[in-house]
Amino acid sequence: MNIFITGGSGFVGTHLTDYFLEGGHRVTGLGRSAGHHRIHHKNYTYVSADTTRPGDWQNQFQDADAVVNLAGATIFKRWTAGYKKQIYESRVLTTRNVVASLPQGKDIVLCSASGAGYYGSRGDDPLNEDEKPGDDFLAGVSVDWEKEAQQAAGEHLRVAVMRFGVVLGQGGGALAKMIPAFKLFAGGSMGSGKQWFPWMHLDDLTAAVHFIIKNDRISGPVNFCAPNPTRYRDLAKTLGKALNRPAVMPAPAFMIRLAMGEFGEVFLASQRLLPDKLLSHNFSFQYPNIDDAIRAVVAG
Repeated sequence: MNIFITGGSGFVGTHLTDYFLEGGHRVTGLGRSAGHHRIHHKNYTYVSADTTRPGDWQNQFQDADAVVNLAGATIFKRWTAGYKKQIYESRVLTTRNVVASLPQGKDIVLCSASGAGYYGSRGDDPLNEDEKPGDDFLAGVSVDWEKEAQQAAGEHLRVAVMRFGVVLGQGGGALAKMIPAFKLFAGGSMGSGKQWFPWMHLDDLTAAVHFIIKNDRISGPVNFCAPNPTRYRDLAKTLGKALNRPAVMPAPAFMIRLAMGEFGEVFLASQRLLPDKLLSHNFSFQYPNIDDAIRAVVAG
């Protein structure tokens, strides 16, 4: 297959590229960085482009069999008004431009990213793909993001919207920020620690993307998360145990809000996400439990 990945130079995009190249596929990665200096493979092409703007990069999609749309500015940064605009446009405008570029009359699948933020903060409510969206900033971004992707759905074009939980993997993602704090004996839960933490190991994420591409019965929203969500306090204990460091310094909610502003609500939100659609199609998780996932990341 010819697989195109926007956001191809990011943490998830890079690992997904490795996965598909190892499987014998051709991959074209699109990203904003000038070049991708880690991946060198005869079946890999990298295109540097600002995907929020129309351009020659859109001509790349004519030979695509599958498109994985991951582009979007990180949310792990203090949100100014200007940066919130960047979060929104990097997702919504990129997706609009990708959809406008897809070949017509050819069977193709678009796997387009979204996030658990779609649901807002929902306490202990179990959240499957049929739940309504929340009403905060990230929920609004996700609703518009998904709407742009769904514009592509048609007779020959299948669309799956991947609502990502927090991705756990080696060399990046959320744990890359948490592990140094724990090693300095400064790790602990966020706020009360009772909020639910939706997560997915990177290996399961890459396998799930491939699973969706191969399975033409899957479309619409798909929760990308492990079948066993955990609470923040249990995550902190598990990570502390794996690193042989105590989780002794929880961060009170008011301190998180004071230090991070509106962005801090990301850490205080509770989302008990469940992967009902993946499970109903018999997807098998390699890391269904947080203990095994954390150990695998730390050991690597």
